[in-house]
Amino acid sequence: MGAKFFFMDIELRPPPRSCVVREFRTDDAASLARHGNNRKVWLNLRDLFPHPYTEAHAAGYIAHVRKRPEILSFAIDVGGQAVGGISLRRGEDIERFTAELGYWLGEEYWGRGMTTDAIRDVTERGFALHGLIRIFAVPFTRNVASCRVLEKNGYAREGLMRQSAFKDGVAEDQYLYAALREEYVPNK
Repeated sequence: MGAKFFFMDIELRPPPRSCVVREFRTDDAASLARHGNNRKVWLNLRDLFPHPYTEAHAAGYIAHVRKRPEILSFAIDVGGQAVGGISLRRGEDIERFTAELGYWLGEEYWGRGMTTDAIRDVTERGFALHGLIRIFAVPFTRNVASCRVLEKNGYAREGLMRQSAFKDGVAEDQYLYAALREEYVPNK
C-alpha cells in the first residue's frame, strides 16, 4: 500500500515582534524604575545611569528626553509597560551624521529577542528618518550577549578599545561596533 501525502498552503509571515519601540510617556517612570533598579543592568551601562535607579530618576530622564527637539530616545515596551530603553546620541560638528547606540532591558526579559528587535527598529529609524550615515556602539567585551545582538543586526566589530572605560572600580575593555547606512542589511 502506497503512502499518501497531504500538502497545505502555508502563508509565510515574519515572526511577531517581541516588543514595541515607542516614545517615552510620563507614566513610564514606575515601570522603568522597577526594571532599571538592578545591579546586573547597571553593570553594563554608563555611570550616568544611577544605581539604585529610582522612580524620580526615571521621571527626570523622561522629562529630559521629551523636551528634546529630535526624538532619539525610546521605551522598549512589552504589553504596554516600558521594560527598558534604547537611544541614539547624535554626534556634533564633523560627527553630526553619526550616533552612538545605547540600550538596556530589564533582566526578566533577557534572552527573548527583544533587544535584537529594538536595535533593528532604532537603527532603521536612525538611517531612514534622521539622516545618519553611521551608528556605533561600544559594549564591554565581557557583555557577550550585547555583542551578539549587534552582530545579529549587521553591526561589524571594528576594533578593541583597551581599558577605555572604568566601571565599578575596574578598567574595562570595550569593542567598537558600527553599521553604515550604505551597507546596512537588517537580519529580519
